[in-house]
This record gives sequence, C-alpha cells and structure tokens, in this order.
Amino acid sequence: MADTQTALLDDLDRSIINVLQDGFPIGPHPYAQVAGELDTDETTLLERLQRLLDRRILTRFGPMYHAQHMGGAFSLVAMRVPPDDLDRVVEIVNGFDEVAHNYEREHAFNLWFVLATETPDVIGQVLAHIEHATGHRCYNMPKLEEFFVRLRVPV
Repeated sequence: MADTQTALLDDLDRSIINVLQDGFPIGPHPYAQVAGELDTDETTLLERLQRLLDRRILTRFGPMYHAQHMGGAFSLVAMRVPPDDLDRVVEIVNGFDEVAHNYEREHAFNLWFVLATETPDVIGQVLAHIEHATGHRCYNMPKLEEFFVRLRVPV
C-alpha cells in the first residue's frame, strides 16, 4: 500500500484491514460479527469494504482456497520484462482470472506472479496465452513443496 493511500485511511479503515488479516468468522452473520469486534455496524463495515475495493486500496477481499486439495495446481511464474513495457504487461497478466497476484522485483526477472488453475494441465495453457498476449516468455516454477509463511501487514 502506497503511503499516499495509507494517508487516506481513517482509524476504522485501518482497524478493518488489520482485523480481517487475522481471519474471517464462519457463521450465519460473519460481517455483523466482525462489525461488532470493530464497534461499528454491518452496513458501515460493508460500505467501508466496498469503498476500499473501489479505491483499489484493497485489490481483493474473499476466501483463499487450496487449489491442489480440489484437484487444481499452483505455480510461481517469473518474467523478464523491459521496464518501459512493464505497465502494459502487468495489465495483461492481471486480466487473467488464474493470476492470484503479481509483484515487481528489482532483478532481471522483474515480474513475478502466482498462477492457480482448476487442473494441473491448464497451467501450461494459461502460460501460453500470457506469453502470446504479452510477447514475453514465462518461466514456470511449479510448486513442489508447500511452506506456510503467515504474512500480516499492519496498517
């Protein structure tokens, strides 16, 4: 999150982001439960979440499923993209539903993303489409072993 966007957040926005990073309850009224934890109401929470999404402060809010447990596959992909073409390529890559997230690195391989597909054989098909659409090669690194690293970004 850029500093300018962080400055646009009030205390409730920050609390929403921080609380939701620790999990989301499962039950008949999960938003009301979270709202109660934040000392607000469900309508306000839902409006705030939508505003954070609309302003692209949050790019995604939703469950994360373990694709491999459902027969799917994950892969880490790197691309070597000329800096002056990076914005165009990022926009194309982000347009694929199978791309979970991507990030820029200060390295010859400067664009990395995670691909999640419904079946393992679709990984190659999606990468071929991305290579065709971007004109740049995708370096596929399928997941061989999983390590759980909990990431939490307090705001």
